Amino acid sequence: MTRPRLQIALDTTDLPSALAPLQRAAPQIDVIECGTVLVLAEGLRAVREIRALFPDKPILADVRIAEAGKLLSQMAFEAGASLVSVVAGASMNTLKQVCAVAVAHNGEVQVELSDEWYDPAKARAWREAGAQHVIVKRSRDREAAGDLSWGAGDVARVDELAAIGFTVTITGGVTPADLATFAGHPVGIVIAGRSIVAAKDPLSAAAELKHAIAQVWPS
Repeated sequence: MTRPRLQIALDTTDLPSALAPLQRAAPQIDVIECGTVLVLAEGLRAVREIRALFPDKPILADVRIAEAGKLLSQMAFEAGASLVSVVAGASMNTLKQVCAVAVAHNGEVQVELSDEWYDPAKARAWREAGAQHVIVKRSRDREAAGDLSWGAGDVARVDELAAIGFTVTITGGVTPADLATFAGHPVGIVIAGRSIVAAKDPLSAAAELKHAIAQVWPS
């Protein structure tokens, strides 16, 4: 089983507050996410500037495309994104547009599931259309409602989506202690945002997560 990569989620409301922790943590980071909040605040300038600073790292533009798939994905890939996100509720026509643009730019497509919405038949259709990645998440709203745990349903969803052929990402306030829940299961990417970005020492926080990943997935 391949060891998961570590992705940093930059969801700050301005670029300087994203760049400061990113530049410190970067040696431990495998994938950089320009989060939805950051892109709304700074536009695709955030992707361009981070691409200029980190030309060799994969960058996700978490623009959560719901429609206008061809136009929005083209803008994101031309700004320097390696991956773009599409919401699970988008139409198949929208997803197919995004996948076609991704092929033209040697990019990849990620579908972001909501807390409550999941249709296995549609997930198989996403994969057949060319989407490579899918997110299983514990959203900010779920956390705010007091649900701070990962459960058997989350783990089962990871297994099912991986069996379909997706690289499965887990996200939502992930800490080193959370990872043991997914031991032995095919997680492809672990996203950490606040636990790295808000840390006094972002590099140490990222290193702690990388160490925990190596402990849970030893090979």
